[in-house]
Amino acid sequence: MLDVTVIEDSAAAAVSLDPMRSRLLAELAGGPASAAMLAGRVGLPRQKVNYHLKALERHGLVELAGERRKGNVTERLMRATAASYVISPLALAAVQPDPARFRDELSARWLLAVAAGLVRDVGTLITGAAKARKRLATYALDGEVRFASAAERAAFVAELTQGVGALIAKYHDEDAPGGRDHRVVVALHPTVKTPPAIEESS
Repeated sequence: MLDVTVIEDSAAAAVSLDPMRSRLLAELAGGPASAAMLAGRVGLPRQKVNYHLKALERHGLVELAGERRKGNVTERLMRATAASYVISPLALAAVQPDPARFRDELSARWLLAVAAGLVRDVGTLITGAAKARKRLATYALDGEVRFASAAERAAFVAELTQGVGALIAKYHDEDAPGGRDHRVVVALHPTVKTPPAIEESS
């Protein structure tokens, strides 16, 4: 099972977004199970669960993990193909964001369009690398910084822009024989606050 996979097909995306099918994917991420086993967990008849599993299987979201005999019946044990899924903007290709339409480094919506492009491109690269049975060379840096003021945040952005720009200028070789272009994305946004846990009264 993959840790995460990207859904690029619109029909597969629609299937995965159905609440019950999403619940079944979550159950199967924990390990293989049959329709009968899942029926008890999700509160549906086995036939209904089978119907949903076949739809998920058609789109490559679940796969056969094995079979077992139970009385006179052979049960199919299914498993999720990944622990989690990300829907690529390619699933909505006609309306996917295009950062090239406008450029505003201080716009949250432009950042969202850039991030969507990152999901799309990395998803496409993962699919291609899997088919070619090759490793994909990537790198990501994820951290947090607390600014004392808006002025310090602006100064940080200016230094970050200057530093990354200098690195790009230093290592970019337009005429390198056999060289390969790489995309560099640096983002800064406020941390999303998680709601405080509700304490149970004793």
